[in-house]
Amino acid sequence: MTHTDTPDPIYLHRNGDIAEVVINAPARRNAFNMKMWAALPSIMRAIDEDSALKVAVFHGGSTGHFAAGADISEFADIYANRDTARRTAQTIADGLSAIANADKPVIAAIEGVCVGGGVSLALACDIRIATATARFGITPAKLGLVYPPEDTQRLVDTVGASQAKDMLFTGRLFHADHALRVGLIDAICAGDAVLPAAREKAAEIAGVSQWSVRAAKKMIGALRRGGDSAETAEVERFLDGVTGPDFKEGFNAFLSKRKPDFPYDKG
Repeated sequence: MTHTDTPDPIYLHRNGDIAEVVINAPARRNAFNMKMWAALPSIMRAIDEDSALKVAVFHGGSTGHFAAGADISEFADIYANRDTARRTAQTIADGLSAIANADKPVIAAIEGVCVGGGVSLALACDIRIATATARFGITPAKLGLVYPPEDTQRLVDTVGASQAKDMLFTGRLFHADHALRVGLIDAICAGDAVLPAAREKAAEIAGVSQWSVRAAKKMIGALRRGGDSAETAEVERFLDGVTGPDFKEGFNAFLSKRKPDFPYDKG
C-alpha cells in the first residue's frame, strides 16, 4: 500500500504480524496536524487489541520523510490563547503517550526530516532506525516556544541532560551520524533501505516470546519512571515469567533442540 491508496494523513496497514503506521502527508513533509495527533490513540488501541499483530513500525511510506514536526499553518488557531494551547498540548501528549505506553514494541523507521514533533514521535517509540541522510532537530527555540515536559523527559532519558540542552538551546539540525553517537537513534541502515531494516528488526522481535517482550517493556517503563527493581510489582512480573507457560515451552524446546512454539504468541 502506498500513500496514494488512501486520503488519510496517517493510517494503519497490517503486514502479516507487523503493524505499519504510515504517515501520509507528502505536501507538508509529513508535518503533523491536529487530526493526525488525535488519531494516534485509536490506532495504537487497534494494534494492541489485534492478537495477530506483534510489533508496530512507524514510517513515512513513499513520502521520503519521517515527520517535519507540527503543521505550523494551524498555530494561529491552536495556540490562540492559553485554553486552546492547553487543549492542543493535551491532544498531542495523549497521542504520544499512546505510543510510549502501548503494550507492543514500536519501531521508528526514519528517513528525510525528523524535526520537532517528529523527534517527539520517534522518542515515543522503543527503537529508532534511520538512514544516513536523515536530518534531526528540535526547534522550539527558533519559534519562541519550549519543548513540552513529557517530550523533554523522554529526550533527557534517551540522550542525557547535556545533549538535550545542546539540542534545545541551539535548535540546530544535525545528521544521523551525530544522532547515533549521542543515542538519539539506535542504528543507521545501509543505503536508504530503512523500512526493510525496520521490518527485519520487527521480525526478529516477533520471533521470540511475546510475553517476555511485553513484560520487559513494562518493566523498563516502570524503572524509567523512577521505580525500584525490588518493588513488588516488578518482582511479581519476574516470577510470572518463571512460572509461566512460555518459559516452560522455551526451556523444553531448548533441551529438545527445536524451535519453541510459545503459547502466549497465539493470543
